[in-house]
Amino acid sequence: MKQSNTLSTLCFLVIVSFSVSSVPAQTCMKSGRFRPNSTYDANRRLILSFLPSNVTAQVGFFYNGSVGQEQNRVYAIGMCIPGAAPDDCSDCIKTVSDRLIQSCPYQTEAYSWHGEPTLCHVRYSNTSFSGSATMDPSELVANTEDINSNLRELTEIYNGLIFRMINAASTAKSTPSSSNNYYTAAMAAVPASENIYALMQCTPDLSSNSDDCRNCLQESTNDYQLCCSQKQGGVVMRPSCYFRWGLKTFSKAFGNITVASSPPQPQPDKSKKGHIENATESRKISTGAFVGIIFSIVVAVFMVIILLVLFARRSFVCFSRKKTNQEFGFDQSGITVHSLQIDFKTIEAATNNFARSNKLGEGGFGEVYKGMLPNGADVAVKRLSKASAQGAAEFKNEVVVVAKLQHRNLVRLLGFCLEGEEKILVYEFVPNRSLNYFLFDPTKQGQLDWTKRYNIIMGITRGVLYLHQDSRVTIIHRDLKASNILLDADMNPKIADFGMARIFGMDQSGANTKRIVGTRGYISPEYVMQGVFSTKSDVFSFGVLVLEIICGRHNIFSNESDTTAENLITHVWRLWRNGSPLEIVDPTMSNNFQTDEVIRCIHIALLCVQKDATDRPKLSTIMLMLTSNTHLLPTPKPPGFLFPNGSNQEPVSESTDATVSDLDPR
Repeated sequence: MKQSNTLSTLCFLVIVSFSVSSVPAQTCMKSGRFRPNSTYDANRRLILSFLPSNVTAQVGFFYNGSVGQEQNRVYAIGMCIPGAAPDDCSDCIKTVSDRLIQSCPYQTEAYSWHGEPTLCHVRYSNTSFSGSATMDPSELVANTEDINSNLRELTEIYNGLIFRMINAASTAKSTPSSSNNYYTAAMAAVPASENIYALMQCTPDLSSNSDDCRNCLQESTNDYQLCCSQKQGGVVMRPSCYFRWGLKTFSKAFGNITVASSPPQPQPDKSKKGHIENATESRKISTGAFVGIIFSIVVAVFMVIILLVLFARRSFVCFSRKKTNQEFGFDQSGITVHSLQIDFKTIEAATNNFARSNKLGEGGFGEVYKGMLPNGADVAVKRLSKASAQGAAEFKNEVVVVAKLQHRNLVRLLGFCLEGEEKILVYEFVPNRSLNYFLFDPTKQGQLDWTKRYNIIMGITRGVLYLHQDSRVTIIHRDLKASNILLDADMNPKIADFGMARIFGMDQSGANTKRIVGTRGYISPEYVMQGVFSTKSDVFSFGVLVLEIICGRHNIFSNESDTTAENLITHVWRLWRNGSPLEIVDPTMSNNFQTDEVIRCIHIALLCVQKDATDRPKLSTIMLMLTSNTHLLPTPKPPGFLFPNGSNQEPVSESTDATVSDLDPR
């Protein structure tokens, strides 16, 4: 509980009328200011612009990321309550982000909670705030109407409900896949009165090993009680937590919640017994309480013994598996590899003993089969070839990388098998196969209109942006291509195949290597010639992929005028310089597209394939270019692997130890 001056400050914040729309939309903190049109301002607008899509892309509707470098870096979080409709969440995040930009034009730090169409939260700052509770500044708003019913009865029920809710919210496990995620909403019935509705939420970045969430919510409920305990509802907002209650429903949080029964009311003592009888009854109660205490202690001791036995068994199992985990370098933090392991017999049964009829495709590292797990889930089973170039190192890499990725535009790893010579990965089943299955087939190209192609480009952008910037570590895919983009039932893209991915710390973005991996035509010049790869290497591959999506052609194709092969980058660059970029557009779209949008995508792709890696934009900038028509695009410089004479020279240097793969559709 804060000192009295905090209470007086909060009382000034009680506004005249209370409704969902009148709750303060934003709080501009006074920690610092930035200059208009500065780099920090541009980074703030950038990260808030793609916050709606990033939040809804996460499993738990919680996004935590940053944009920029050093003093111009902007940290931001966005979140919606669990169970919110994706469209409602996106609308809410966009509304809040726009209001923060308008209402806090020069503040380096601000936050907002918003209640409609669902509860959502946005916060940004010039310093990292993830993992610790921020209590100030706080906002309190209360209903101006007093409670008309039995105040004492309602207060007792209210206090019990709030106590239970704080325990429920603060003990929630803060993980992206958690169903409660530091959140709870509940109702309680009040006899002869309206129901009590209450909602609590802490930001999921708070540590699950501390009392930060509990303290934040307790502080908020205490502030409200001190200020406005006789009012019919109110809300207290802090940067790290939110509390609201009322006698009428609000938001969309209470649709599937059953009203909790009110506690039984104490029955009046109708007997007229003397002092001795009352004393005897008291002794009986005391004896009963004593017996109850002894019983509870015995049960507690018994439970402790059971837990110690279970812990000892678990420690033995962990010790027996320790060598295996060390051999394969599996990460023991976060998601455990043990929980993902599937035995070989289960996979054999799921694929009908790897029946040919279940085979989905074959690539350089092995075969892929469709299967069904015992729980009824359809899966894609990637069985690595015993003679595959992907050995234990690549296998463990793909398991560790993919198991920790949570994004709707990345294929999800469900499990793996490592028994003897068998190395198997089990993924979610994506029904529409891969992008190249449609893109390069003359009979199927027509199914990809411009709307679908643009949606695929946006989804790939979000997925690669997550890998480069928004995941806990920087991940360079190193093999972005059409056959590694899978399409779900709604033709939404999912990036697959992380066997070649490289993981870096947050302060790293590249490295040198003598072993070049990837697919010819997608590999950047500096990677092929010098063995230097970075996030800009993925940007180059992304640019080639965008050109393929627009053209409906492979990056190396046969020229219609003769039998020679032509480099797609060279072909597009020539038409761009001649002022006729629309000639590259796939004719199966029959001009059913927005000309400006297509030209802008071609322009962005050419920026991505520029020869010098430093000239290529980052994925965060590419996202801004795609989502904002007002963002001016620089003039592209000549691309890498440009062959003005039309010849298709081999770009790989003879002195380079190049190991390139050309995987087939899966």
